[in-house]
Amino acid sequence: MQFTRLLSALVLMLGILVHTVGSNAQTVDDGTLGLLIQALAGENFDDTTRAVSDLVKSGDPRASSILNALSAGDLYVAKAGKTVFIGKRDGSDYAAIDPITGSKLAPVPRSAAEKIKVNNRLRRDIAAAIGGLTLMSDKADERRSAAEAILKTRDPESIPLLDKAIAAEKDASIKLLMNQAKAAAVLNSGATGEVKIAAIAEVSAGNSRDALGLLTPLAGVEGPVGEAARAAIDSINSKLALWNGIQNIVYGLSLGSVLLLAAIGLAITFGVMGVINMAHGEMVMIGAYTTFVVQQIIRTSAPGLFDYSLLIALPAAFLASGAIGVVIERSVIRFLYGRPLETLLATWGISLVLQQAIRSWFGASNVQVGNPSWMAGSFDLGLLTLTWSRLWIIVFALAVFAILQLLLKKTMLGLRMRAVTQNRRMASSMGIRTPWVDALTFGLGSGIAGIAGVALSQIDNVSPNLGQGYIIDSFMVVVFGGVGNLWGTLVGAMSLGIANKFLEPFAGAVLGKILVLVLIILFIQKRPRGLFALKGRAIEA
Repeated sequence: MQFTRLLSALVLMLGILVHTVGSNAQTVDDGTLGLLIQALAGENFDDTTRAVSDLVKSGDPRASSILNALSAGDLYVAKAGKTVFIGKRDGSDYAAIDPITGSKLAPVPRSAAEKIKVNNRLRRDIAAAIGGLTLMSDKADERRSAAEAILKTRDPESIPLLDKAIAAEKDASIKLLMNQAKAAAVLNSGATGEVKIAAIAEVSAGNSRDALGLLTPLAGVEGPVGEAARAAIDSINSKLALWNGIQNIVYGLSLGSVLLLAAIGLAITFGVMGVINMAHGEMVMIGAYTTFVVQQIIRTSAPGLFDYSLLIALPAAFLASGAIGVVIERSVIRFLYGRPLETLLATWGISLVLQQAIRSWFGASNVQVGNPSWMAGSFDLGLLTLTWSRLWIIVFALAVFAILQLLLKKTMLGLRMRAVTQNRRMASSMGIRTPWVDALTFGLGSGIAGIAGVALSQIDNVSPNLGQGYIIDSFMVVVFGGVGNLWGTLVGAMSLGIANKFLEPFAGAVLGKILVLVLIILFIQKRPRGLFALKGRAIEA
């Protein structure tokens, strides 16, 4: 038995040596590869680990799929003959595949085969081995994934492979990642102090949070290596603090854009009409459900148009919410002008009716609204990873604000709305039909809330309670910015969004909002009309 094993090992080493020193062939012969594969079924995990290393050294491109099957638990060995195959359960048998040729084999009874077992340590070794195999791949994504895998495992045995890959790499970003992976492997090896200090400099150049995990174990080491590690950690922490501040600002702008979309329609109706509309959140909800309906129609009738579903949903949501807003104003609110408490109670009742109507029609559970491809995924900005949905919502909110400003400044409806806002009696005496201005204003504010619902459907759960999460924040934005002033609404929304994001890490989400509310109350004590108060004789009176 010992002689047989020794002979097999000699044949295996000879096959690998022939491949290594031979010509530029990229594969080993099937016989040698078969011995390499058979060695994976060792008596213990250490034998399997050595066999994995030998298989990687062979450089055969088929090794990657074989190791993937081993890691996934799909590699089996027949009890008779010790033949290794890739198997999938098929009833009482295994559907067998030859790992060398990829061809189908005769089904193997489950009782006639044993799975080649792997543990977590071996899986990590396999992941690093696969990474080494794909470092020289023709595909950039595979090379990047391989470098990332080695960066996680920090396997010192990968250093020679990384040196070869770095020398051949043309992509600057992948080359940088490979250098980072090599430096991490060096820090995990028994290299000399000077080599490790150079590796520390390479790791810290990335300024990433992962670098802290690599350098922290070295911070307690005495001597030059420990000093270099501590200096690098301090440098990274200072840069991370700067990027955390930038992250809070970006996330605050994203939250502020959501608040702006939710509050801008309320700013119009509250400023022109003086109506405390507690059903405004339900207009947002109707816009979100309109988006759901549009996507359902597109999924069943024209799936190819799904990427344009939000563009189709925008006018539909505006018309649906705006029409409901006009109906509410003409049927209920116009009888309650001058009685703010009664309008508050009436619109609160309307909000309950709308919520129950949505529950009856669509059910109480959340509905699924999909993301078009152009809103999916993320991108890197320095040390930040931002989603495209956040960026597009910021752009969309600013676009809605700009269009609304043009409507108010450049159209006859906008002129009449501003006239009614500044002096309702004078506007009426000049022939402006203030009741219809009120109706169109309420419809416009509700329609904009519906457009906000389209955007919010991409980042929040669409349910009958969607609007309730934004109504209080919307009123806070309007009161803080200045009632009826769109610029005040913009500044107020962005300010509150950024303030929330800076307070959350220290006080938590709930306490952070409470602190923001307290600060607004204190601010209103000093400036009762908000940041940007409207001016006019009727207002001043």
